[in-house]
Amino acid sequence: MMTDRRKFLRFSVLGAAATLVSKDALAKPDYYYDTVKDEPIVVSTWNFGVAANKAAWDILKDGGHALDAVETGVKVPEADPNITSVGYGATPDRDGKVTLDACIMDDKYRCGSVMCLEHVIHAISVARLVMEKTPHVVLAGTGAFEFAKANGFKKENLLTPATEKAWKEWLKKGDYQPMRNVENKTHHEKKAPMPGSKTNHDTIGMLAMDANGNLSGACTTSGLAYKMHGRVGDSPIIGAGLFVDNEVGAATSTGVGEEVIRIVGSHLVVEFMRNGYSPARACKKAVERIIKYNPEQAKKVQVGFLAINKHGEYGAYALQPGFTYAIKTGDTETILNSPSIY
Repeated sequence: MMTDRRKFLRFSVLGAAATLVSKDALAKPDYYYDTVKDEPIVVSTWNFGVAANKAAWDILKDGGHALDAVETGVKVPEADPNITSVGYGATPDRDGKVTLDACIMDDKYRCGSVMCLEHVIHAISVARLVMEKTPHVVLAGTGAFEFAKANGFKKENLLTPATEKAWKEWLKKGDYQPMRNVENKTHHEKKAPMPGSKTNHDTIGMLAMDANGNLSGACTTSGLAYKMHGRVGDSPIIGAGLFVDNEVGAATSTGVGEEVIRIVGSHLVVEFMRNGYSPARACKKAVERIIKYNPEQAKKVQVGFLAINKHGEYGAYALQPGFTYAIKTGDTETILNSPSIY
């Protein structure tokens, strides 16, 4: 009975759109999962998304709003010094300064963002306050920090002894090359290995749908390791690192942000879903767009997209092998390897 309901929901939507989309959009997706409509779900990038999802699920399972869930969820890696690409203990820029980028978006098109924020662990919470307490969408640099202080955030040193030591070692050569994440050979339809004690990937992007069927998303990072001071990637840019449309779905991205910004990647994924593509196939189409406009660079870097649609279906796609993502529902908790172009 439940399976029949899922099929009805899925194919009634696709059938209505059939005259507007290509056969490719309606073909069996490369990677496909579904859940019951209106059942809460949270998905997030990378292995460290498991702990983040658990925190988010504590909100969702009690009927909480998806916005509260995604903020609570991503605060977990922000506070973990073993995750050297988000929040406390993050890898600094080439000047030894930890600068954080984050954004958040809810089901009502409200959004907030901070860029180049220093001295505050929970950049995502500052981004939410920008959304709720100011007429703006983005605050940056010193202005973002002063706003955080005025709202009760304490000035803290985000550089740990371990990340400071690594930065000083890097200074001896000063060679800067954006790195791919380590390839994971596990087939994408099998579970990926559970997270270890340390990770050095990048952004955590989180998407959630609550029991009322409303969507929200959050994205937070310290950006590329040893970047130029002042560099901003896709993560805090609404439409690039994150986009939520409550009528359609939500998407987030991870990897080298410059490539995502060029195609306004997360918005592009949502628009593909609007036109009838499954989340996985929409993510794949966005990845293919990166290759189309920058084929040589696409071979050298990693970008991954993760998406969910209004019916709780989810999927991902990446340029390179190695992109993992975590899922949590009432009866599912796992990590999966994303399929990739290369």
